[in-house]
Amino acid sequence: MGALRRHRVGRAALLAAGLGFGAVALAQTVDDSVGPAVQSMNLPNDLTVFGKVDPNVRKATAIVNGTIITQTDIEQRLALVLAANGGKVEGEERERLKLQVLRNLIDETLQIQEAKARDIVITPPEIQQTYTRVAGNFKRTPATFGAFLREQGSSEASIKRQIEGELAWRRLLSRRIEPFVNVGDDEVAAVMARINANKGAEEFRIGEIFLSSTPETSAATLANANRIVEQVRKGGSFLAYARQFSEASTAAVGGDLGWVRAEQLPPELATVAQTMQPGSVSVPIAVPGGYSIIAVVDRRTGGGVDARDAVLALKQVSIKFPAGVTREQVAPDVAKFGAAMKTVRGCGSVEAIAKTLGAEVVDNDQIPVRGLPAALQQMMLDLQIGQASPPFGSVEDGVRSLVLCGRDEAKAAAGPDAATIQSQLEEERVNRSARRYLRDLRRDAVVDYR
Repeated sequence: MGALRRHRVGRAALLAAGLGFGAVALAQTVDDSVGPAVQSMNLPNDLTVFGKVDPNVRKATAIVNGTIITQTDIEQRLALVLAANGGKVEGEERERLKLQVLRNLIDETLQIQEAKARDIVITPPEIQQTYTRVAGNFKRTPATFGAFLREQGSSEASIKRQIEGELAWRRLLSRRIEPFVNVGDDEVAAVMARINANKGAEEFRIGEIFLSSTPETSAATLANANRIVEQVRKGGSFLAYARQFSEASTAAVGGDLGWVRAEQLPPELATVAQTMQPGSVSVPIAVPGGYSIIAVVDRRTGGGVDARDAVLALKQVSIKFPAGVTREQVAPDVAKFGAAMKTVRGCGSVEAIAKTLGAEVVDNDQIPVRGLPAALQQMMLDLQIGQASPPFGSVEDGVRSLVLCGRDEAKAAAGPDAATIQSQLEEERVNRSARRYLRDLRRDAVVDYR
């Protein structure tokens, strides 16, 4: 069968069944026309091949307590990460990602196996429901999302397996760990007191990647964290790296912690977050149990009114240009478009003006200002109802203008209540217990690498 390198993670007995192959006799005549190079190999004309030759068999990369993980499984899961990074990952980083994907698949397999051992089964309808929601996040139907995944080199089966793993692990934790996690009222009151003492302080929208380590693995974990930071700063997707690498429960949502105040963060993270600007990614930060990488998505004044929390009703008017034209060639059309949009006097006139331009009109309701590109945010805040923005865009993607049809003004951001604080403290403790639980599953498993 070829060399087999066995990595024994724990004390459990090997569950993989032995594989037997029938001998296949093959008589082969070597033609003289193959040349002296092949002839010099002195291959026999009559030989026996010991092993079944089948190119359609997917090679096993690891067997986890009897469950096979194939190279196809790894490549399809890797394709999801690469798609999120625009396919920009190559060379050494790609190989490193492939190894991480294998580790993730091993952990995922252990989680599913443990859940089933505890009589927890995630049904196909549950998986499909989440799959449909994920497809909707990509603005696709389940059918078209499947086609999209195949275009990326992945499959429905791959993402559904990931969904099953996440659902199974979450349900397992809710039964085996969460009932035994307690947070005292005094602990919640202490956090609330710190928050109330700092009313008006900034709030941060934070993403986190947590990598656990021990004193023995600290150097390797830090090196891994530094490589992740390097890739994200080069344009890699923080969300994609969080999903594949982070060991916190927020990995399933791309590491998103939501809006938090400094008092709600571990001191090590709070200190760094307060020095960061929106859109920046930290260096690895040493925290108890490992290293964290944080991304500050946004900042706002807590308890105050942030104009960017206003919600807009917009009409988008756009014109497109034929392929291959230059900016100079379309300049007269852009000037005409801009002049026409200046004549807009309310959203009721938009369709008629767009018709004279041959432009397309799309209604967009419930658009938060902070959800717009940074270059447009202040521009839209300065507009009055019924006014249009200056033209923006490109020759390739077309030129657009946004007409402001309505605005729900921002309200003061409400601070976290006691229930939210308690939930966050409980989640931190569940995370710590979950990491220990998974560590024990790894130790007690048998993983055969092929």
